[in-house]
Amino acid sequence: MEKRSILHMFDPMPHNSPFDVNMAADADFEVIIPYSNVKLESVYGLTQDAIFSRGPSGVKRTGIFIGGRNLGLAMDMLDTCKKAMVPPFEVSVFADPSGAFTTAAALVACVEKQLQQKHNTELKGCKAIVFGGTGSLGIATGVIASLAGADVWLVDHLSVDTALEIATEYNRRFGCNLKGTYAGSEADKARLISKADVIFCTAKAGVQVIGAGVLDEATQLKVAGDVNAVPPLGIEGIKRGDLGAPLIHAINAPGAVGIGALAVGNVKYQLQHKLLKLMLETEQPLYLDFRDAFIKARESEV
Repeated sequence: MEKRSILHMFDPMPHNSPFDVNMAADADFEVIIPYSNVKLESVYGLTQDAIFSRGPSGVKRTGIFIGGRNLGLAMDMLDTCKKAMVPPFEVSVFADPSGAFTTAAALVACVEKQLQQKHNTELKGCKAIVFGGTGSLGIATGVIASLAGADVWLVDHLSVDTALEIATEYNRRFGCNLKGTYAGSEADKARLISKADVIFCTAKAGVQVIGAGVLDEATQLKVAGDVNAVPPLGIEGIKRGDLGAPLIHAINAPGAVGIGALAVGNVKYQLQHKLLKLMLETEQPLYLDFRDAFIKARESEV
């Protein structure tokens, strides 16, 4: 008789994400166990507790999901899980802190596809500005875009030092080439946008980051993507469901198009579902992070 499928959900935060629990259930995990306030030093022991009780066949029906909000910590937890495995007792592990890896992968893949379709170009060589670039989603977006060849600037709205520190940390971790800057005023935003090919808006929900007046300054903008679905939306003129719609306020960048939050969210939802399902379908253990998410996102119909 086939063993029931189990997903252990490790989260360093006080609460596990209800979104992730729902996604795990919809991916056919039968038993879902959330663990909150999980410290890095506990991950090794928890992982070995999970792998030794089910036998070599049972581990194929067992998975670990890593949540939280800190990307670096999530990757450290993933690495610790991997080190705790004792073949043939190995389970698949999927890190997606705050949904940042799958959302960022979906956002960058959507932008990349519109660059190809509308401008016959690719991310490589494009100057990309990430507003909200020092949050978890902004960092993940910047890392993915940079590894795809874009010239990426992470924007903090308060401190250039914060942006520079984060860029340095994640360049060291992943071998990318992020740069840090800040935009504390409309003039700062206009200065950055004036030479941008791509805008990623990953700032706090319900805050308009880029208004029509700032978009007037764009002269070479090709694609702008906004993940904010809460009014007011992050970029004025982009609707939630837009996927390559003309960006009407970028009057000096004819051909510029926008991507809205629902278009990105649709790809993100499918992506997380596929990766969770993959954990149950694979014969060999998988260690899934933003790189795997981006590979799958590029394969999706966007």
